[in-house]
Amino acid sequence: MSTPIDVRYAWSGSDDVAWSQLGDGASVLVGGWWMSHLERDWEYEPFRRFVQAMARHRRVIRMDPPGSGLSRSRTGTPDTLEPHVDAMKAVLDAADAEQATLFAGSSGCAVAVAFAARHPERVRRLILAGAYLDGASIASAGDRAALVDLVRSSWGVSSRVMSDIFYPDATAEQRRAYARHQRSTATAESAAAGLEAVYSFDARADAAAVTAPTLVLHRRGDRAIRLALGTATASAIPGAHLEVLDGSDHHPWHGDSSAFLRRALAFDGVPEAALAGDLVKAPPAEPGAREADSPISGRELEVLLLVSQGLTDAQIAAELFLSVHTVHRHVANARTKLGVPSRAAAAAWAVSHRDGV
Repeated sequence: MSTPIDVRYAWSGSDDVAWSQLGDGASVLVGGWWMSHLERDWEYEPFRRFVQAMARHRRVIRMDPPGSGLSRSRTGTPDTLEPHVDAMKAVLDAADAEQATLFAGSSGCAVAVAFAARHPERVRRLILAGAYLDGASIASAGDRAALVDLVRSSWGVSSRVMSDIFYPDATAEQRRAYARHQRSTATAESAAAGLEAVYSFDARADAAAVTAPTLVLHRRGDRAIRLALGTATASAIPGAHLEVLDGSDHHPWHGDSSAFLRRALAFDGVPEAALAGDLVKAPPAEPGAREADSPISGRELEVLLLVSQGLTDAQIAAELFLSVHTVHRHVANARTKLGVPSRAAAAAWAVSHRDGV
């Protein structure tokens, strides 16, 4: 069980903005991603380990942007940058942090860039992870609208879709855990409204005015925010340094999180000697996390477990947001790998081995 956090509030316009802090030293303000919830995020183990590792070297200030998580007053996420910029300033004021490094990711990057441009005296350094400046550049208008509609109409299905996009190389259990985490942080309506809002963010006009030293970190295989958008972000900010990391996980607390954090902290002035070893200590392997030892993939196991429950290919396709053809192919591939004569035999194998994969 994680240690409870001390949630505080900063007043910003019509908003009570929730924030918390951990650690000592120079301040780092961690901006919100698409969805943020101070308590639910802290309960999510990969995120908590990442923040705890950062807090061994810095005072980490977290916040829920207006309209999200524990922040109060607004009923929806503002779709312009100004309320988010004002909220960041209010939190820094409440935390008595005259200056801070901004560590932002994904949709938080546009807000951080706008803040750095408009309040340069408050920003020591700017670190952007999986960044973009213009929400409309993430996908076509049709694709953006379709995903917002899916989130609003079927939060269960869309949370799994987002997990697959954010963590394509994760195990089936890791994807399920993240889908559950997403659903714990927001209702379907607030998640859809938040997604609509971040698609509308546009900090391109602010980027050229940023004067803080800037590091843009982007994973090469990121499917949620393409590397080209991170490259464009670095190009638009004067003197920004782009570093491309291996991997495909969108959030820095998944995948090789130690490598990600080591680069961020070194850029923020933490001595290299203090960063030796594994910064982010992973817990012991749990059931579902040893996919490399299995003859079948995590997705194939996931499909077979649904087969064992009596679901048809069409029902499994709806459950996992796949095509019927893809489900059929997963079953056929698993049967071949296992050398069993039927889908029933493959499903029985999956049930008997689910704790060892």
